[in-house]
Amino acid sequence: MRCTGLIVRLLIPNWRNMAAQYRMQLGLLKLTLNIQRVIIGEGLHIWQWGSSKMRSRIFNRLVKKLCPNDPDATKKLKECEKAVMKLKFEEAISVPESQRCSVADSIDYHTVEVEPQYTGARIEGDVVTLDFVKKMLDDFKNQKNLHKRYAYQVVLQTRDMLRALPSLVDIVVPEGKHFTVCGDVHGQFYDLLNIFELNGLPSEDNPYLFNGDFVDRGSFSLEVILTLFAFKCMCPSAIYLARGNHESKSMNKIYGFEGEVRSKLSETFVELFAEVFCCLPLAHVINGKVFVVHGGLFSVDGVKLSDIRAIDRFCEPPEEGLMCELLWSDPQPQPGRGPSKRGVGLSFGADITKRFLQENNLDLVVRSHEVKDEGYEIEHDGKLITVFSAPNYCDQMGNKGAFIRFEAPDMKPNIVTFSAVPHPDVKPMAYANNFLRMFS
Repeated sequence: MRCTGLIVRLLIPNWRNMAAQYRMQLGLLKLTLNIQRVIIGEGLHIWQWGSSKMRSRIFNRLVKKLCPNDPDATKKLKECEKAVMKLKFEEAISVPESQRCSVADSIDYHTVEVEPQYTGARIEGDVVTLDFVKKMLDDFKNQKNLHKRYAYQVVLQTRDMLRALPSLVDIVVPEGKHFTVCGDVHGQFYDLLNIFELNGLPSEDNPYLFNGDFVDRGSFSLEVILTLFAFKCMCPSAIYLARGNHESKSMNKIYGFEGEVRSKLSETFVELFAEVFCCLPLAHVINGKVFVVHGGLFSVDGVKLSDIRAIDRFCEPPEEGLMCELLWSDPQPQPGRGPSKRGVGLSFGADITKRFLQENNLDLVVRSHEVKDEGYEIEHDGKLITVFSAPNYCDQMGNKGAFIRFEAPDMKPNIVTFSAVPHPDVKPMAYANNFLRMFS
């Protein structure tokens, strides 16, 4: 089978933008215009958001129209159909979220036995200390796991703190103090450690906000999330955490976090993390001036901060509405609004950003969600900054990472960039869904 570029252009008019986007999303360095890449580009969007019937129809259309006699494409189609049937079965037997029992409420970490031969980090009593966190980080650097008892303790204590927060969190940075905002980390634990080397460990005097997408794609996602949660337990004001679009079941199932947690811990932890991710706040405002959100702005005008505070976030992200757009939207160079290149959320222009800031007495939007060559990009007449903190994303993109330091009271952004550091020989997506891995 050899599908020509002409056929691809005819069937998918927006093929160039789609190809670039999905190359980035899947960590593909080179794009080849063959049916496998077309299928994965169309298919993963449908897989995440479309109905089961729509998924099957799209895959059938692509294979049968472009390469009906190609055995490899047909094999992949069958694999996809089997996966869709499995998902339909899971949907049929699932219990509505409102009726589910909390897995967290069923866990008592005090009853989990710690074996005598365990030599890793330990929490003495109920208090997470800096000594524990440092020992845990050393163990993680040496690819040693944290015992389940202490993992339960860290995750459950973090859940209790996150549940008590509003959907929009106000952060106050005192005059003369600083505050650091980081973007996507995506399971790149060794690059997270490098951020702490460059900028210091989180503490009351050195606070951080991590702006979503802590997990997936990188194969050290568990180490990343336990590190962030442990610092939150140690000192709640040392670290703030926002939800990204990858803090969701649908993304974790495909892009590796679910498989990684199941491999390193247990199925119970898969459900526990899913529950805790639903507790993450959706946005933050720093000193009443800087609005920080993972994705972007909205499909309607007039959204106020009070509307964001009123969002009931304790659920999986919906496919539309304010919560969806906070997690998924992207800026665009053109004014106004346009369709999202991702198929969910929207694209918004500088005029939308300006109006939102004016109506809410804000100065700046900081968001993440997109790889940038330099680790950041300033757009919309200086009113919007994208920050991305996973350098050499998926070991292929060659980008830098960045973080932003704000100094009170003026809150002017100071952007620091950095390069990737070495990590153990575990490839990105090592725990990803088999359906996705067969295309990589």
